Amino acid sequence: MPERLLEIADLGAGYGSTPVVHGLSLSVTAGEVLALLGPNGAGKTTTLRTVSGVIRPLAGRVTVLGADVTSVRPHRIARNGVAHVAEGRSVFFGLTVAEHFRLGHRWESANSDVAYEYFPQLYELRDRRAGLLSGGEQQMLALGFALARRPRLLLIDELSLGLAPLIVEQMLPVVRQYATERSAAVLLVEQHVELALDVADRAIVLSHGEVTMEGEAAVLRKDTELLFASYLGEKAGTPAPCSPAGR
Repeated sequence: MPERLLEIADLGAGYGSTPVVHGLSLSVTAGEVLALLGPNGAGKTTTLRTVSGVIRPLAGRVTVLGADVTSVRPHRIARNGVAHVAEGRSVFFGLTVAEHFRLGHRWESANSDVAYEYFPQLYELRDRRAGLLSGGEQQMLALGFALARRPRLLLIDELSLGLAPLIVEQMLPVVRQYATERSAAVLLVEQHVELALDVADRAIVLSHGEVTMEGEAAVLRKDTELLFASYLGEKAGTPAPCSPAGR
């Protein structure tokens, strides 16, 4: 049976004393991609930030690579093999592509060959400053930099934000490939539901911090009501709300 690289049990998380995520439980095994779907404000980003230690959970437990990290600081979680590609362009505009791969602490090494293997385009751009790259190239660099650290657990938040679907279609399969080839676990937050389900093994839909639907991606992909429900933040078959969920 594949090793569970991420386990979340009865997670409560939020900001200050205000919970955004309520009683969330999930697991991701080696070689698996789990898509976390739902409308803005559903708690997807909060979940990723809690796993990577950026925010402390209000309740529950987070286990990464077999270790309880519920109260562990972010740099120690990263040191144990976790990479978090945050929402937005996580690059340094003044540095070249190649210089990004020379960043890191003494305990961390980034292997540029791994990034260039999955994104050959980055090798051609290695001497160009990140600020001169297109939005798609910047996002490719952010993901490539994460892969260069050879994580066992990869957290990806809205890779497609601000990008054309065609570019996303080129990058998401790389996430699938990395998980399969490196036996890594991936927790993927993605607004393009259909594209996410194309590369994921399973999916969970959140609304207002709670699970409204979950299952095998191949099954959910055939359920057109899922696409409707995931954006409205309601269970399939539930009447549409009077107003959309806020961020």
